[in-house]
Amino acid sequence: MIEIYKSYDTDLFPVKIDSFEKGCWINIVSPTEQELNFVETSLNVSSNFLRDPLDEEEKPRIDVEDNQTLVIVDVPYVYEEDRDIKYETIPLGIIILEDYFITICSKETFLIQYFKDKKVKDYFTFKKTRFTLQILYLIAKDFLKYLRHIDKKSYEAETSLHKSLQNKELFKLLELEKSLVFFTTSLKSNEIVMEKLLKGKYIKLYEEDQDLLEDVIIENKQAIEMANIYSSILSGTMDTFASIISNNLNVVMKVLTSITIIMAIPTMIASFFGMNVQMPFGLDTNNPYAFWGILGISAVISVAAGIFLYKKDMF
Repeated sequence: MIEIYKSYDTDLFPVKIDSFEKGCWINIVSPTEQELNFVETSLNVSSNFLRDPLDEEEKPRIDVEDNQTLVIVDVPYVYEEDRDIKYETIPLGIIILEDYFITICSKETFLIQYFKDKKVKDYFTFKKTRFTLQILYLIAKDFLKYLRHIDKKSYEAETSLHKSLQNKELFKLLELEKSLVFFTTSLKSNEIVMEKLLKGKYIKLYEEDQDLLEDVIIENKQAIEMANIYSSILSGTMDTFASIISNNLNVVMKVLTSITIIMAIPTMIASFFGMNVQMPFGLDTNNPYAFWGILGISAVISVAAGIFLYKKDMF
């Protein structure tokens, strides 16, 4: 999919156009090979610059070739799978040409949707440096937002774990911990890219742009710290609740064992008197009270055993 937007002096926000014009923004999402070839030949873009960001394993970096600059950064990617929210990261490519600005990604992200839905003010498609920094700023903000979501989901899983004997909640925490690892790795890689941009060797920085880039780096550092903190807390929580689940299971087994002991006493007595043996205490098998006497003895012994086990904190 290819969408083209351009800022005009008479419009507050960029408008969607049908063809390439100087100063326009070209947003490419999950393109076909025909679309990539069309953009490559129409704008004379490097083939690698268009295809590298589509590799989900591509690492954040900056590359310059023939007056073309490629900036690859990782962005949060949130999707639903098996009625559960998954948090991952995917590469986003920013290609800066002399007359055009291109963003390319393998999947639709909320980040670009902010610009398309006109939720970001004061951005112009022809101000390529500032547009790049605004994208980086929103990426850092998005990471912070989803880190808070992960923290909230981990708290909900922890609440369920207090009385749980299953591993379902632990698997949820494991999935969240994996997401935090993805986030931390991507944030640190993005930080390297931002530090390189701050030196001004790859894109021209004006005074206002430099201030904005410094704000972006601060937000990114904050996201890294939050991810590290949440990851440490989550790791410790998983170890703790794994022990809690094991302890809860031990408590249940202890109670069931105590009940089994108590129930075994009447069974054992009934087994003894069910044999063809002489009744004790001079009881006659034809005596109508013999059964109730034996039942009473069994009940007394079972109650005594229950009281003993209760005092031993077996219930």
